[in-house]
Formats: sequence, C-alpha cells, structure tokens
Amino acid sequence: MTTLQIDFVSDVVCPWCAVGLASLQQALARLAPEVHANITFQPFELNPQMPAEGEEIVAHLSRKYGIGAEQIAANSEAIRQRGAAVGFSFGQGKRTHIYNTFDAHRLLHWAGLQGEREQTALKMALLRAYHGEGRNPSDTATLVALAGEAGLDTAEAARVLASGEHAEAVRQAERRWQESGISSVPAVVIEGQYLVSGGQPPEVFEQALRQIAASNSTMC
Repeated sequence: MTTLQIDFVSDVVCPWCAVGLASLQQALARLAPEVHANITFQPFELNPQMPAEGEEIVAHLSRKYGIGAEQIAANSEAIRQRGAAVGFSFGQGKRTHIYNTFDAHRLLHWAGLQGEREQTALKMALLRAYHGEGRNPSDTATLVALAGEAGLDTAEAARVLASGEHAEAVRQAERRWQESGISSVPAVVIEGQYLVSGGQPPEVFEQALRQIAASNSTMC
C-alpha cells in the first residue's frame, strides 16, 4: 500500500470545494487498499473582509463577478448536479448568504490537532451545514453545535472560539499557501508538489493519485 499526503486547501462557503472533496473521496475509495491518503484541511478565505452578518448571496455574486440573477441560478443548478453526481446534496434555496469563515478555519485547525479523523468529521459537518442546510458558519453557537455533531468536545470548542486561539496559525497557513501560488480553491496538493485544481470529477483525481503513487513506488 502507498500512503500519500494530501493538503486540501479550501473554504467552507465554496461549493466547488464540497464537490471536489466528494470527488476526491470517491477516487480514494476506488483506489483502496492499494493507495491510501492522509488528508489535512488547509485554510483559504474567499472573502476575508466579509462582515460577521454576511451578505445576501445573489447581491454578493452579482457584485463580485458582474453576473445577473439568471446566470447565478444557472450556475447554482450546474453545481447542484455536479454535487449529486458525487453524492453531495446541495439544499435547494437554503444558502441565502455568504459568511465570514475565519472562526470556522480556527475551529478546523483545532480539530486537526486532535487528529485527521476529527478534522475530517468537522469539515464534512461544516460543508453539509452550510451548503445543505444554509446554516451560518460564522455563528459561534452553530460552530459549537457542529463540533458536537462531529464528535468533538463542545466545551473545548466554545473555549477555543471565545479565546481567539489559533488565529495566527490560520493566518500563517493562509499566507503560506497564497505565497506558494494558490489563488483559487479547491486546490488539492499531493505530496507537497503535485496540484489538482478545482472540483474535478473522480476520474481525474483517481488518475492523478494512481500516477503519483506509482511514481513514489518506483523511487523507493
């Protein structure tokens, strides 16, 4: 068995990140048990200046990308279909706002210190809560509840969020990935040197992982 290190650089409110993660997980399931991956979720904020109360999603996307409500609806449907194809459900009409995600990244960093399983569980809970249910990932009570849903200690999660802990670690990680050339997400960095960008289909991830695993085996 070959074990690969994967850094999954993403944001909680990025729909293509949800699609990309589901695709990656499908690819890894197809490759098991020959190829295994240790996945670390890395922070990236699409809207670091977003206020805590967020912004209405159509107004935000119209302002940011210069597109109208009809195009936004068409894009949303295309993403919904891509998600459905890889087993991720986007709640129809649930996402009404874009939110600040810095505290969510702080909590993910804390979860990663507990272990890969814990961080993955929290990441999945955050993606389902926002994209599937429209819950606010900048709301402290919501974040604490999601930590509990992921099997984490809610009292400790609340303490971390109240203290501002791990803020500098998250900012340093964000700078490191930006300085390495990451400007859009999801960015899937394999073995620290191979990049797969975007919410690719499972076949793309499968081919890349198979080739990298084979190359690593040859070098051993």
